[in-house]
Amino acid sequence: MKKNITAAILMALTLGSCTKLDVDVESQLTTENFPKTPEAFVAATGTVYQKFNAKFGVDIWRMYELTSDEAIITARNGGYYDQGRYQTLHKHNWAPDHPIIQSAWEWGYAGISDCNRILNLLSKAEEGHLKELFLKEIRTMRALYYFYTMDMFGNIPITSFGTIESPKQSTRAEVFSYIEKELLEVSEGLSAPATVTQEFYGRPTKWMAYALLQKLYMNAQHYIGKSMYAESIIYADKIITGSAMGTVDDYNSLFAVNNGPNKETIFAAIYDANYSGGNAMTRFTLHSTLRAKYNLPFSPSNAMCTFPEFYSIFNLPGDVRNSTWLAGKQFLADGTTKIMNGSAQLDFTPEIVLTNTETMDVGPEVNGISRGVRSIKFYPDPNTNSSTRFQNNDMPIFRMGDVYMSKAEALLRTGGSADEALKLVNKLRTRSKAPELSAITLDGILEERGREFAWEGWRRNDLIRFGKYQGKWGFKNGNEGATRDIFPIPATELVLNKNLDQNEGYK
Repeated sequence: MKKNITAAILMALTLGSCTKLDVDVESQLTTENFPKTPEAFVAATGTVYQKFNAKFGVDIWRMYELTSDEAIITARNGGYYDQGRYQTLHKHNWAPDHPIIQSAWEWGYAGISDCNRILNLLSKAEEGHLKELFLKEIRTMRALYYFYTMDMFGNIPITSFGTIESPKQSTRAEVFSYIEKELLEVSEGLSAPATVTQEFYGRPTKWMAYALLQKLYMNAQHYIGKSMYAESIIYADKIITGSAMGTVDDYNSLFAVNNGPNKETIFAAIYDANYSGGNAMTRFTLHSTLRAKYNLPFSPSNAMCTFPEFYSIFNLPGDVRNSTWLAGKQFLADGTTKIMNGSAQLDFTPEIVLTNTETMDVGPEVNGISRGVRSIKFYPDPNTNSSTRFQNNDMPIFRMGDVYMSKAEALLRTGGSADEALKLVNKLRTRSKAPELSAITLDGILEERGREFAWEGWRRNDLIRFGKYQGKWGFKNGNEGATRDIFPIPATELVLNKNLDQNEGYK
């Protein structure tokens, strides 16, 4: 197993069954085998991480990226229409019965409920440092689940363990305060390794709690109507000055097949193609004819791509981030053998031309053309599971590149040092071998965030903060209304819990 924590988590998930990934931890723990070692505590808490990872790479990613200007799934000659679920995400005309929105809500509360259950379980453990540490780690994970769920749905319930009553709905401000309070209470008691080594990879550390606080404060104006950029700078500085975390030299290594612990990734969703799946980037974005080029054990589905306008920002000379996209005519790994799509060479055209505007269908492929530039940021994995088509690349959730870029943005928004903001941005451009800037603006920050964090799951969050989420791109008209800055509470949840009130604009 390539990652220490993965092995420990998978041990918990596979005890008693080789196929069931959501094993009930309570059924495995007794007074005789209650956790007493770090490895045992990691195993006992494994379902919290498995639940997070399982849907993050597909459903949660789609909520944040397919509703933005970074990614789209069009229908392709009838395929991938799927009752219009991707089209409505793109056009911001989703409804409360949308299946991906339902899945995102279920993901959030399944994770929160599991955290509550395990916190109750661990409260019975023998007193000591390990018990206190892992209680704080699970509280941090619960705060992370609440952060995403609050970010997506606004006014949501704060739940507790063991009650049979339907939870009451809290305001977004109340959930914000709850998340903040939890993180402030636990952060100083979390592990603070100089960098996130294999022992702590995929587990909450002090740096992860600080990074989550930074994210919470960056969008506070949207969440609670109060600017907290100054506070976000404080927690960026706590990571920068208190740790040895920094940027890695090789940008692409952060997303590679065998990525793992490094000095930049603060927290990641860990994936193992055979035991803890969830990263399906190659399956959904690549064309089937690329199978041989990347030695894949399956044929990709030819679904996701990006927009020509977004792809156009990857135009800096020498920038290694340009290599994360496939555009134009395609060749095998030797660089000379043409990849054929029918009778012509496979050609990814940046332009996405529809043959049916209602279904957003690009129609059948002709003359080798396949519409839309494709991402290989999470590099295609030859050891992908041929059955599930999940790959081994982990997905960074928080990394130092974002800490630097967010601090630069906050400095500009608070009238802080423009020189320091520029240095932070240029730090990332230099790492990527792109030309340095002589000045930076907020619009420039958003463009740089596009280059640096494309397809990492933060674009919706960014566009809302910059007031651009209701803009026009692709086949989306724009000006859909501020109510679309949050998603509707799923219709089934309103039936199950009468304490819930639907969000404005969806009633």
